[in-house]
Amino acid sequence: MRNVVVVGSQWGDEGKGKIVDWLSDQADVVVRFQGGHNAGHTLVINGKVFKLRLLPSGIVREGKISILGNGVVIDPWALLDEIKDIKKQGINVTPENFMISESASLILPFHREMDEIREDAAGKEKIGTTRRGIGPCYEDKVGRRAIRVMDLRSESNLDKRLENVLLHHNAIRKGLKKKIFKKKELKEELLALAPKILKFAQPVWLKLDEFKKKRKKILFEGAQGILLDVDHGTYPFVTSSNTVPAMAATGSGCGPNTINYVLGITKAYTTRVGSGPFPTELTDEIGETLGRRGKEFGTVTARKRRCGWFDGVLVRQTIKISGITGIALTKLDVLDELEEIKMCIGYELDGKKLDYLPATSEDQFNIKPIYQTFPGWKSSTQGIRNIEELPEKAKKYIHALEDFIGCKVSSISTSPEREDTILIEDPFKA
Repeated sequence: MRNVVVVGSQWGDEGKGKIVDWLSDQADVVVRFQGGHNAGHTLVINGKVFKLRLLPSGIVREGKISILGNGVVIDPWALLDEIKDIKKQGINVTPENFMISESASLILPFHREMDEIREDAAGKEKIGTTRRGIGPCYEDKVGRRAIRVMDLRSESNLDKRLENVLLHHNAIRKGLKKKIFKKKELKEELLALAPKILKFAQPVWLKLDEFKKKRKKILFEGAQGILLDVDHGTYPFVTSSNTVPAMAATGSGCGPNTINYVLGITKAYTTRVGSGPFPTELTDEIGETLGRRGKEFGTVTARKRRCGWFDGVLVRQTIKISGITGIALTKLDVLDELEEIKMCIGYELDGKKLDYLPATSEDQFNIKPIYQTFPGWKSSTQGIRNIEELPEKAKKYIHALEDFIGCKVSSISTSPEREDTILIEDPFKA
């Protein structure tokens, strides 16, 4: 038995959907352990496209168990809509193949509104949030006033919990001259959807312990990327949860010894959605070419992604922070047309050279990348499934990337199609 954690090693959007789909075919159980419905995965199976926001990728495969762990924040309305949509595509979602941790916190309407209020008021200091209430819900969780899945089981308990959370939110809303939320109306809405949510609720930590004893293969599926981690990312331009692999244990209720392999999904260039520092960003024709060829638009938001050269310094840093075992290099084929390709191998700040990302956002905005330049291969790598068939210049770029970040490349993706992957090391068998 081997259990694998899949995380993004950059700012998210590294192509986790395809890799997770490939791994979920081997796994018995797929677990989401953090985030909410702000990060999407696009899966293409037998020509059919599935766009998932909250449901784990295993849900589209028969015989797999999909789980939302306690580290996930759940918008119950959005979840039920997603279940409804995926059922229209022929996917059955039942308590036998889908479970929700009874300890997971719920995103409520005032969380979504608070997200919008803050983002609109931020002006130039906008974080770039997806306005889905993720951050405000995590705040309530840490503030010990969140409504959790288990609270839907008891009307009297729900009443007390709503009293507590609305005392906080309505005080803020009064100060902002926004409408006050009425407990009675919100309670009625929650009690109406409670049976639809509670039928999936389980003590997930206990179920995972059972699966481990039965030697089931467990795949832990991360959302966003490590550079958006609330502790280790480009703070404050980050998400509201820990996106590092260690969160797989905390966010699902199993020990770190459950994790056997950490796979870091890594794009052959760099992208970022929303605001925040981006040392290698390209606002020229090359940046436009990367965006066009890579179809760089968000799965959930459809927002255009910012594009730039591969930042080896950042990826090397996330590998050290996260304990990544191997990387899955994605979208190599997007670089096929370029005359030359650059890789960031250091930074310059106030005349000094740095080999890591400084912690303050002021410094992160001011650093200048130091590049190593490689000749482009100017030939198609699309669909190649054997590393020996890659152009020599492409192989040299990959080997240089591997050497610089200090981590092996375990697979290379050469198109969005699941089969177009060069497999060097299988995480479940390594």
